[in-house]
Amino acid sequence: MARPTPHPSPLSATVASLMPRARAELAELVAFRSVADPAQFPVSECEAAADWVADALRAESFEDVALLDTPDGTQSVYGRLPGPPGAPTVLLYAHYDVQPPLDEAAWISPPFELTERDGRWYGRGAADCKGGLVMHLTALRALKAEGGVPVTVKVVAEGSEEQGTGGLERYAEEHPELLAADAVVIGDTGNFRVGLPTVTATLRGMTMATVEVHTLEGNLHSGQFGGAAPDALAALIRVLDSLRAEDGSTTVDGLDADAAWEGLQYEEEAFREDAKVLNGVELTGSGTVADRIWARPAVTVLGIDCPPVVGATPSVQASARALVSLRVPPGTDATEAGKLLAAHLESRAPWGARVSVEQVGQGQPFRADTGSPAYAAMAEAMRTAYPGEEMQTAGQGGSIPLCNTLATLYPEAEILLIGLSEPEAQIHAVNESVSPQELERLSLTEALFLRRYAASRAS
Repeated sequence: MARPTPHPSPLSATVASLMPRARAELAELVAFRSVADPAQFPVSECEAAADWVADALRAESFEDVALLDTPDGTQSVYGRLPGPPGAPTVLLYAHYDVQPPLDEAAWISPPFELTERDGRWYGRGAADCKGGLVMHLTALRALKAEGGVPVTVKVVAEGSEEQGTGGLERYAEEHPELLAADAVVIGDTGNFRVGLPTVTATLRGMTMATVEVHTLEGNLHSGQFGGAAPDALAALIRVLDSLRAEDGSTTVDGLDADAAWEGLQYEEEAFREDAKVLNGVELTGSGTVADRIWARPAVTVLGIDCPPVVGATPSVQASARALVSLRVPPGTDATEAGKLLAAHLESRAPWGARVSVEQVGQGQPFRADTGSPAYAAMAEAMRTAYPGEEMQTAGQGGSIPLCNTLATLYPEAEILLIGLSEPEAQIHAVNESVSPQELERLSLTEALFLRRYAASRAS
């Protein structure tokens, strides 16, 4: 495995020496099929992953280690590592639940078996976000080996982040003292490019809804009734099509969709390569790529319940259902956006079809204060861990609902977002992977940050 040239310091050498352990632990974590949806995988898989995290924290001398039974029926893991008297408190966040593997046959190697290939480690959750947990553990172990951890550390590993069910957010609101900290490092985003150190300044929020269409009491023979009987699947397709303009821009009645992104730009050719857009296929929307993915709303149809092609009968469908996701940028309230989405879907029903909409998930958007002292400490840490590079700030189109909850509960806390989910990682897709070089450099970054943040608070 090619290794980046580390900064010549005892701390960087210690991080490098810990990488074999990091790989072994990531392999253990990836092996848990911890999809927080009992309809897809047994609850025991998430429970086993939570137990693994709790044992890892206890082994590092964390106190008050607990499995938090959150209101959505899942478990998050918490622990506290006391620092020197008077030291600031830093909360480190990651999540151990993962996205489902999708089509397991499309994976080059088994999704729940960490596999090294072409200099990367492949497996579901390797980058998002079990790798984030390993990053936190590696940074703390390096500090302990090189003089000690200079801050009080709290770790929380969420158990249902990918489902967007809000369990940890509600738990934090009910126990506001638990996660209180001076600074928060969310280990669930990623660099803009491999080797380009990046903090995430904004996150889009999201609202998810199911839309269901009913037109008939039951399916009908398409030869006998087709042409006059209202087809629920056709009605659903029309409803969903109304969510996009001709150029593919998201169009939800009453929702602003023309904001501009100021900052690091995403060149179109680079985006096409990262997204693996087929030759001749156009990108959707207008404005810059950064406008579209970081500053504007984006609708996605995540799934449709309808007969599969294999086994389909010649029938007019009586009902059809879809799951719709709407990402919303900072400055837009996700609750209001959800109401606008529901009203839009209901208003577009053709032929008097009966349309019902149910919200099934929500998270507010987030904007970080990148001018805070913690960001200065992070910039110094990244400059050292990535020689010759300066910290960049970018947006991210995804959502981490806990960020807004923490910002509301602890308005004085400085919140930073880093992580391993750079474009090559292909998170949420088949063949997800993590760069071991990035894991090493970001583990070093976090260790350096904790040192420099503690020093800045003491001065």
